[in-house]
Amino acid sequence: MASRRVVITLFVAGAAALSGWWLAGLGGFGARATPTGPERLLARATRRLAVPRSGRDAMNPIPFSAGIWADARAHFADHCASCHGNDGRGRTELGQNLYPRAPDMRLPDTQRLTDGELYWVIENGIRLTGMPAWGDGTGNDAGTWKLVHFIRHLDELTPEQLAEMASLNPRSPAEIEEERHDREFLEGKDDNGSPTAPSHHH
Repeated sequence: MASRRVVITLFVAGAAALSGWWLAGLGGFGARATPTGPERLLARATRRLAVPRSGRDAMNPIPFSAGIWADARAHFADHCASCHGNDGRGRTELGQNLYPRAPDMRLPDTQRLTDGELYWVIENGIRLTGMPAWGDGTGNDAGTWKLVHFIRHLDELTPEQLAEMASLNPRSPAEIEEERHDREFLEGKDDNGSPTAPSHHH
């Protein structure tokens, strides 16, 4: 295990140095650019090397069901959609401004990963990207395994389910305040929350 870590560390260090030299020649390290072909190949190879064999071969211990599907949608909407979007396409402001950009998880680059690899990436994150580590770190987090099911069933999302997920997305203080103003307006209240006096027409 130790030798594997050494190999991975040396590989990443060498690749990072090479990438730094390459990027410097292309005009810097800005996050607005699209990752180059070599960078994408490097990222995939590094991800593959980083996941231990036991992780790649792990099987999802949670059977898929309607209840699990609902739990997974709610969890994804609350924790993951800010970057990945409720539909998993990554077409959010935050997801598109990461480097590399949040992927479209419906596509083969994600779908051909094993369940164990998906689990490992969610639980441990990916260094030098915007992907954080989630789960409880035990290697058998039920919520994370439910997210693996979510990723596998992205193409089955219905408009109704997407609308339900949107209602569960985190909201900023400004959005909450705007919703409060809208609600009070519809209830006939003024800016102070007091009912507005009815107008009288003669």
